[in-house]
Amino acid sequence: MTSTAPMEPLPLPAGALRVIRQRTTTAPHAAYVQATTAHCPYLAPSLRHGLTHWTVYGMRPLAAQTDVEADLFSAALAAAKRVRIDAKGPRGHLVCENIVVAGADRAHLDWPHWALKHLLAPVGLMAGKFWKGETDTDRHGRVLPVPPLTFLSIRPAVRPRDPQFLDTTPTLADTIREADDDGRDLLAGLSHHWTEIRAWASTLPFPQQPARPPKPPAGPSN
Repeated sequence: MTSTAPMEPLPLPAGALRVIRQRTTTAPHAAYVQATTAHCPYLAPSLRHGLTHWTVYGMRPLAAQTDVEADLFSAALAAAKRVRIDAKGPRGHLVCENIVVAGADRAHLDWPHWALKHLLAPVGLMAGKFWKGETDTDRHGRVLPVPPLTFLSIRPAVRPRDPQFLDTTPTLADTIREADDDGRDLLAGLSHHWTEIRAWASTLPFPQQPARPPKPPAGPSN
């Protein structure tokens, strides 16, 4: 099956972001990216074949958070279009687009990321978020490199592997397992205004909290 990845209109830009570094295969923080290859088996070959790209944006002075969200969401959708096309080419499973926002923090990522996860999953794409100073561990319990920048990452899903990372959103995990890029307009049936897309995203089921282990039985009293 071949996707044409239609170039549907993007949400109207809010003017909160400006490009400060055009799309390139040169990572803005090479040491961080190199350290991350120890935790992702696909990153090193992607870098080697020039299939990981970075675009860096800066926030305009006094930009409102919702305007930053709007522009970040629009930029990520544009990146997703490129991934949909490039994923059909040689080594398509290694394609990755990263949208960096200098000076942003996690709060700027949360709503765009949440909307993107649901829009991209049916066509077999994953959206990841990483923020400056984030601390986390991988699935083996190893400490991950701390990101020195805040960014969204768009890549093709790895079906045998990625659903396990979506255990708190089982519906999304099932969607990834069954994904098929049928060339759909990602925003079909939705407004092209971020405020309305954000409102739609707020109606989606939020992640389930991991089940807590049962409490051990109380010991005998002294």
